[in-house]
Formats: sequence, C-alpha cells, structure tokens
Amino acid sequence: MNTEYDLAIIGGGLAGLTLAAQLQQDNPDLSIAVLERSSLPPPVAAHKVGESTVEIGAHYLAETLGLEDLLERTQLRKFGLRLFFGSGVQQDLANADELGASRLLPAKSYQIDRGRLEADLAEILQERGVAIVDECVVRDIDISSNGRGHQVAATVNGEPRKLSCRWLVDGTSRAALIKRNLGISRSCDHKIASAWFRLDKAIAVDDWSQSQDWQDLCNRPRLYSTNHLMGNGYWVWIIPLVDDRTSIGLVADPEIHPFSSYGNFEKFSEWLGSHQPILGEEVAAAADALMDFKFCKNLSQDSEQFWSTDRWALTGEAGAFADPFYSPGSDFIGINNTFVADLVRRERSGEDWALRATLYERMYRSFYESTMSLYEHQYAGFGDTRLMVVKTTWDYAYYWSVLSWLFFRDVLTDLDFLLAARPQLVAMRALNDRMQAAFRERAAEGIVDQGSGRFVDQTAIPIFYDLNSSLLETPADLSKEFHDNCERLGALAPRLLAILANETPAGRSSCELTGDLAQRLN
Repeated sequence: MNTEYDLAIIGGGLAGLTLAAQLQQDNPDLSIAVLERSSLPPPVAAHKVGESTVEIGAHYLAETLGLEDLLERTQLRKFGLRLFFGSGVQQDLANADELGASRLLPAKSYQIDRGRLEADLAEILQERGVAIVDECVVRDIDISSNGRGHQVAATVNGEPRKLSCRWLVDGTSRAALIKRNLGISRSCDHKIASAWFRLDKAIAVDDWSQSQDWQDLCNRPRLYSTNHLMGNGYWVWIIPLVDDRTSIGLVADPEIHPFSSYGNFEKFSEWLGSHQPILGEEVAAAADALMDFKFCKNLSQDSEQFWSTDRWALTGEAGAFADPFYSPGSDFIGINNTFVADLVRRERSGEDWALRATLYERMYRSFYESTMSLYEHQYAGFGDTRLMVVKTTWDYAYYWSVLSWLFFRDVLTDLDFLLAARPQLVAMRALNDRMQAAFRERAAEGIVDQGSGRFVDQTAIPIFYDLNSSLLETPADLSKEFHDNCERLGALAPRLLAILANETPAGRSSCELTGDLAQRLN
C-alpha cells in the first residue's frame, strides 16, 4: 500500500469493486486503492445477500463494465421473477397461483454468487494496476474540506498504515464510515427485517408438483427464477447459486411477523414449517448442508447526502438501500457509481462540476424515493394474487419505461436531454405515486389467496414483453421513444386499475397493452 492515491475506496464488496472498475476504465492513469477489511478472495457462496440482478444491474455489469463473458461463464442466467400465492396451504405447487414468465425475456439478468464475482473482480482489478489491500481495517478517517487530501489511518495485517487521497469513497455497506463520521444518516419510515441462509444443496420448486401439464407451462426449469413464496406481510426467496447451492431468505413486516419468530436458523425452520411447510420440510432435511445464517433487522437505509464537492462519495448500502423485493440493490450500485464516476472525471478535467453534483443527487434521491414507494405500507397485500399481478405489471412497466430506459440509453448524465425530459419525468413520477396509493389502499384489506392453479404468464402481457425487449433496441429518436413510453404508461394505468377492481377494462387498447390478463385472473 502506497501513502498517496488519487482515489481510495473503503470496502472491497460489489459496490466498491465495480466503482473501481468503472473508474479505471474511464481514467486509466488514475491511481486507485481499494481497502477491504476481510481477507480476499471472499469464499464462494459468501454470506452476502444480493444474489439476484435485474435489468439495470445486469446491464451495468455486462455492458458498462464489459463483464458479459465472465457472467456467462461463471454465473447463472436468471429466469425472471416468479411469485407463488397459496404455496403455504397447497400440497401440490401446481394448485397454487403463479405469476412468472413461460420463457426468457430478451433483456438478460443473472443469479449472482457474490463471493465468486467479487473474487473475479478483485483479480481483474489487480491485473489492471488497482491496489487491492485486504485485511485492511480502517481505524480513522479525516475528511478534508479545505482542498487538502483526505487522510485514512488503518492497520494492514495488524501493522499501522496511513494514506492520503484526493477522492475518498465509502463502500463499507452498513458500516457506513463516512456517513457516521459526518453524521448524515437519515431515518427510514419503511421498517422491514430479514434473515437468510445458504444451503450446500439445490432446492428446486420444480419438484413440488408431479403435474406434467404444470411442468410444460415453462420451457425451462423454474429453479432458475428468483422464486418467491408470498404471504400476508412477508415473502420468502429461493435463489439458485452455482455449484448446486441455494440461497433462502425471508423478508417480513415486523408488525405482522416479529423478527423474534425467525431470528435464528431453528426458529426460521419452525416459521417455515408453519407458513411454508413444503420448503420447511426440505430445509429441515438439509440442515446438515447449512453454510451460514445472517439477519438484518432494519433493511432500509438512507442518507442526507451521497457525494460532495469536497471530493467524497458514498456507494452501495453505505449510502441508501430500499428493499430487496424486485432485487434493486445492484441497480442502485450501477446508477450511483455512474454518477460518481462522471463527477470524478469532470473534476479531474478541471470542469466546474458543482451544479452537476447537486443535480445528480436530486435525481438519485428521486429514483430512491420512487422505488421506496413500491414497498411502503404494501406488505400486507403480498398474499393477494390479483393485487400483486397488477402491481408487478405496473411496477415493471414503470421501471422499464423510465429508470431502465434512462440507464440503457446512457442519458443519466446528459443534462440537456434530462432538462428537456423533465416535465415528462415529473408527470410519470406523479402517476406512479397515484398508482402506489391505489395499491396501498388495496393492500390494507389484507387479502390472502389460497391458490386455485392460475398461471399468469408475464410474457403473454404485451406491454410487459415489449418494454423489456425494446431496451435492447437502438432508437432513431430518443425523445420520441421516451414520449411514447410515457404515453403508454398513461394508457396502462387506468386499464390496470380496472383489472384490480375486477372490472372489464374499456377500449381496444386494453388488449394491446395487457392481452388476456383480466381473463387469466378470472
């Protein structure tokens, strides 16, 4: 470890390593140090949560960082989001209600073994000349506000070390060193808790029914989906990892399911036995394959500030984290890192970047708040098939039409485009707020479906499939494409609300947008 760097990142997890990779690509002459508390490489099937990616995070890893070949060789292609309703009372999973895709969507996503990916990233970065310093425990940081370099005091393999850096980035996840140092943590009203573990064994929901008709509904094993077992106030994830390992977790509203009811592996197993007995039996039988057990009582995180013209920044969970439903964690890493990398590049080139820092932060907070609206006061409705089918259709349509679109079209840092699109962005944010308010009202009813064997194929919902596939296209006119996206969202909203109310949607465009969704739910 040298004593001076252009930029130091505290924390060698996914957020810090991917930022180092993006910065090194943009600025090959930038001297970068990544300071990691643990020994590297991390173990395969590491205990870190966040294995499932969706489109922004997958695009960031594959395209922005150029890791597509690595992901295809070492990770699993994800078979989309899959939700089951009534799985806790049905002996045969084919009799539960199911929401998911019958075939792969065009835009790729992955099931990520975080330990393996982070080990590969660390090796790549070392080959590119980035200093990866493991077993480095940061003891103190001195944030400079007068133009001097920031100071970091640490121990490396037990020996005291000091370094100075022009830029300092905090990627320490929930340790949040800079946030704590500056006292800029912000409380979250969304209170949610989780526990999770890994088994050195494959758990396949495909084995939970012998119905060949049910098996034939999908053209590949459901195993590769991010499978969700849904209920009142909770959802359970089952995520496959490489080498036939499985990640299993519970996320719950503590007012409905107190953390004390599942806070260790024994209690978690008992909880599954009561609420999801099929999975509970599999977990009990595989108890000797337990690899780890982790928990977090307050998942949602926020900060008063994410970066500063004093040349410090936060990334990953050291800044903000919303909720793991929909797997947005790697999305926010990609967006956050893109903003920080652009600010570093402009500062190094001598630009006046203060206005950009302010605007990027406003955008990032808007993205975070609109994402939080998807979850707040809605867990009570997670066992309601009709609500969740309508909600997920809207949430994904909004995500692909606006946030994913901005990322895939590489306009997050194009202020001219964003200024011109601002009225539409504001209007879509307001429309989403109205939709989430309707979902919250329905969720308050606490409806829990027992399952009746309904299969809602997401690929048969025209707007769902079209918006996903269009992310991969190269439009002739960005402004027109975004305008068209907004127009379709405006038309979709009342159609979905009618389906939610079990009314017949009016107009021919209903079929063009939602296909036979209403009939499938009936």
